[in-house]
Amino acid sequence: MAAFGFSDSGAPVRIAVLGGGSWATAIVKMLSENNVRINWWMRSKDDIDFIRKNHRNPRYLSSALLNIDKITPLNDLKAVIADSKYIILVVPSAFITDVFDKLDPSSFKDKIIVSAIKGMILEENVLVTEYVEKKFNVPHDKLLTIAGPCHAEEVAQERQAYLTIGGDEDEGDKFARLMRGHYIKCRTNPDLNGIQYCAVIKNVVAVACGMARGLSYGDNFQAVLVSNAVQEAKRFLDKAYPLEERDINASAYLGDLLVTSYSQFSRNRTFGNMVGRGYTVKSAQIEMGMVAEGYYAVKGLYDVTKKYKVDMPIIKAVYNTLYEKISPAIEFRILKDALQ
Repeated sequence: MAAFGFSDSGAPVRIAVLGGGSWATAIVKMLSENNVRINWWMRSKDDIDFIRKNHRNPRYLSSALLNIDKITPLNDLKAVIADSKYIILVVPSAFITDVFDKLDPSSFKDKIIVSAIKGMILEENVLVTEYVEKKFNVPHDKLLTIAGPCHAEEVAQERQAYLTIGGDEDEGDKFARLMRGHYIKCRTNPDLNGIQYCAVIKNVVAVACGMARGLSYGDNFQAVLVSNAVQEAKRFLDKAYPLEERDINASAYLGDLLVTSYSQFSRNRTFGNMVGRGYTVKSAQIEMGMVAEGYYAVKGLYDVTKKYKVDMPIIKAVYNTLYEKISPAIEFRILKDALQ
């Protein structure tokens, strides 16, 4: 048996991280503190050169010092994937199909695919792992997902954080061992689809919480909003992916929803706050300079809720505001009467 963090040949396990944003940088930082080697793919050659010279990402989490001895930044996607056992996807969901457009099923042969994306593939209204499984013929037991609660900014500060690896328990346990560290606790959960959908839902709920704050609703309303959001998530998961042993109050579900809804670091909450204060979607996105997954996620999620005929007033309110261009003030007047 190979030693922890090493392959059967005795070489360190190689892990590809695809994406150059805050969450990707945090994952690279966590992994590089363990017995692994990271092939880090991003588009920008300038960012790659900066990371090699300065051991920091110039645009995201720039305060985090990276162990460059264990990191190989590259912009050759095929080379990064070919040389790695685990492939961690951290590209915004809206761009994943463009990134993978030139890959074929052989690219992911004998690989473990780990989605750290908190969104959906909008062209097909499916989860990221469902898309990868179908397009690249990846076996279901070779698909995993990473859930929080774990904000990238707190990883940079090495504050205590918690991860859940969803998917096949054997593969999940192996990967969880590679992620654990002195400030990272990591557990496993077999609920691959439920965890991913809850991550999608929590980003939309965080947008709603931000809108509420921007509209000057207080803490009482926000508490009721989040309480109702938990029940909406449970109704949806019970209908779409029923699982008897699922505990909606576990950290991968409720914990991740709470931190995204309330944290100062939540870009979805920030985005919603700006929209609630009167920003257009485009102006909010430009000023933030980062992707708020909840904006993209709510479109696919709204369609899926109609498919399963699940009543989700919070999701509907956010969708109507962002895509039907209805005033958030009007939508939240309707929403406050629907909440219990």
